[in-house]
Amino acid sequence: MQFELKGKPAFAHARVEVEPGETFIAESDAMSSMSAELDVEAKLNGNFLNALLKKVFGGETLFVNHFINNTAKTLELIITQPTPGDMQIKELNGESFCLQQGAYIASEKTVNLGVKYAGFGSWIGGEGLFKLMVSGHGKVVFGAFGGLLEKEVNGEVIVDTSHLVGYEPSMKLKPQFSGGLLSTLFGGEGLVTRVEGTGKVFIQTRSMSGLSSWVNRNL
Repeated sequence: MQFELKGKPAFAHARVEVEPGETFIAESDAMSSMSAELDVEAKLNGNFLNALLKKVFGGETLFVNHFINNTAKTLELIITQPTPGDMQIKELNGESFCLQQGAYIASEKTVNLGVKYAGFGSWIGGEGLFKLMVSGHGKVVFGAFGGLLEKEVNGEVIVDTSHLVGYEPSMKLKPQFSGGLLSTLFGGEGLVTRVEGTGKVFIQTRSMSGLSSWVNRNL
């Protein structure tokens, strides 16, 4: 299965070449276009309980689409996301990776998608009480609102609320004030998240909460 990202960073979409006999899984609203010969089957996103947990706590759809190539030739599939922004492809080789709610878009069939308790620190820091966990082998497509910054961390980094998209499971998230009391109250930053550990993080340049706040101020 071959992947290619186009339209980066503002209007990214993924072009997937599905080989004969292969199956590709995507969120129920992720398909933009596809070869007419591809077969599509809508299935629960895991068993019923797991699918419900992913929808309620992970921001994912209750059903996902399985795109199956039952022909003898390579077929094309175009995957998008609901918001304008960047997309990234990450290949897993037996390890796990954490994604923020709603970031997962699609993956190969050999990738597992689950929901894990993230702790009150993550919730207070604006990243949600639960996190998505992808694991197994294969490629995962995830997206963001705005551009995506990839950063190697060896120690700690401060990330603004709702801007953290993905990070290594071994990393710890700790909410804190952005500065002193006056800076926190009047500087416009409020709470931020301190990410501690060693590994790779993905940060989005925009956030839906920031957009919502801007719209409310200007209505």
